[in-house]
Amino acid sequence: MIETNVPPHILLLAHGSRQPDWARPFEAVLASLRRARPELSVTLAYLEFMQPTLRAALDTAGAGGCRRLDIVPLFLGAGGHLQRDIPQTVREAQTRHPNMDVHIAPAAGECPNVIEALAAYALQCAGVG
Repeated sequence: MIETNVPPHILLLAHGSRQPDWARPFEAVLASLRRARPELSVTLAYLEFMQPTLRAALDTAGAGGCRRLDIVPLFLGAGGHLQRDIPQTVREAQTRHPNMDVHIAPAAGECPNVIEALAAYALQCAGVG
């Protein structure tokens, strides 16, 4: 049974890029979350091209005794990565770390708050916001 009084580990997940500067917005989200909730364990991982990878981050958390891990995909939509690749990587990690309960949140772009923020941004860019 998973202990409910232990805060979860939050794993922000981005796609990754061969260009290091691409990661800046995701690093800013990580920094903002850590400032807002310093008591939580929050990390950032990538699917490809950048480190740490999702697999490595899951293994680090599992080896560290993490009991609950929440993956927050910082994606606008739920394509093949969210439908196939991420769940497969999580299943493999749970085989290696059976005491770690992993949850995958929907893509950030499916959240009403994110949709509203993007709409407000579009209006601002057009000078009508």
